[in-house]
Amino acid sequence: MTLAVVFRRAARREFEEAALWYEERRPGLGLEFTGEIDRAVYLATENPERFPVMHRDVRCVRVRRFPYSVFFRAESRRIVVLGVFHARRNPSVWKQRT
Repeated sequence: MTLAVVFRRAARREFEEAALWYEERRPGLGLEFTGEIDRAVYLATENPERFPVMHRDVRCVRVRRFPYSVFFRAESRRIVVLGVFHARRNPSVWKQRT
C-alpha cells in the first residue's frame, strides 16, 4: 500500500527554491532535480521502514545525483515530509521541525 504524502510548508518551500536554483543554472536541471525528489518521496511511501531513523522517529532518504536528502515521518496512513535538505546545511534546522 502506497501512503499519501504531505509536505510541511517549510519543506515545500525548500524543495521549490532548490528546483528554481537548479533551473537557473541550466534549463531542465530543475526538472531533473524535481524528478529525483519525487522518486525519493515515492520510495519512502512504498517502504518507509527501509530508511534509517536519523532523529527520534524521523527517517531519511538520500537523493540520487544531487546533494540532498528528504527527511520524513511515517504515520499510519501518510508520509509527512519535514525537510528537503542540502547535505551542507545545519541538521539542527530540520530537527527543530520534529
